[in-house]
Amino acid sequence: MSTIVLVLSQEQINKMKDYYSSVLTPVFPPGSVFSAKPSGCTITAYKSGKVLFQGAHAEKEASKWGNGHHTSAPSKKVPSTSVKKHAYSPPENIGTLSVVGSDEVGTGDYFGPITVSAVYVPAEKISLLKELGVRDSKNLKDPQILEIASQLKHAVTFSLLVLDNLKYNELQGKGMSQGKIKAYLHNVAIKNVLKKMEPVKPKAIFIDQFAQPDVFFNYLKGQEMFEADKIYLSTGAESMHVSVAAASILARAAFVKQFEKLSEKAGFVLPKGAGPAVDTAAANLIMSKGQEALKEFTKLHFANTEKALSIVKKRR
Repeated sequence: MSTIVLVLSQEQINKMKDYYSSVLTPVFPPGSVFSAKPSGCTITAYKSGKVLFQGAHAEKEASKWGNGHHTSAPSKKVPSTSVKKHAYSPPENIGTLSVVGSDEVGTGDYFGPITVSAVYVPAEKISLLKELGVRDSKNLKDPQILEIASQLKHAVTFSLLVLDNLKYNELQGKGMSQGKIKAYLHNVAIKNVLKKMEPVKPKAIFIDQFAQPDVFFNYLKGQEMFEADKIYLSTGAESMHVSVAAASILARAAFVKQFEKLSEKAGFVLPKGAGPAVDTAAANLIMSKGQEALKEFTKLHFANTEKALSIVKKRR
């Protein structure tokens, strides 16, 4: 693993934060200004002006901002199943319990909504869902996800929320971070499922972790939070319980359908993610429908907006 350290001005660090806005992490180390995770690299900027780049693409990312001290260390193989433990970590038998699981899709995509789903899977239905092909959605292609989702809707108790871009941009414009928006949606989806299940109660609530537990619960301050005897959070939760995997599949299916509708409205196929192809597509959208259209199609605060405007300026 390569490690590069740059010493930058506060102005440069602010520019970096804007540049990596779509991949900022909700939690960052003490003394740091922000942390971001672009592909193949973890970036941490400190108040001292030092910026640490770590990972296979550390040199590539650091080169965008200047020359720094380079060190390298042998990469350590970390088991893919390794998860940082905390007070809300699930027990080893989590996969056998009757659980409400929740997950979200679309948070890293410039175009399209954020979709969140919560699903209740009683222990006696776990094997059924596995037979339906429910597993980590990252290992499934969109046509498979759409097919499984169509069957899931008739097999489980679930809640599905779609936050379109107009509402997302409104909330973000009022100062809500993406992390807080996600926590709000998870909370509402879980409460909806618990209400549908009454009087049955799950053994636990299991959330695919996108923030440390203290940060997650802090996001929910001021809201009426769901009630449960046990609450678990973990990264990689999709592979630990089919309820989370099912939630991911339903959320992904809804995202794909909404994305297709947006593409039809745009008049061309919109690319997923937040890479260079997205910048070009956003520029094409501005040229055909005007800058105001971005509110309906995109997450405006992503760095892609400025990149698209820059492309349009060069064309004109």
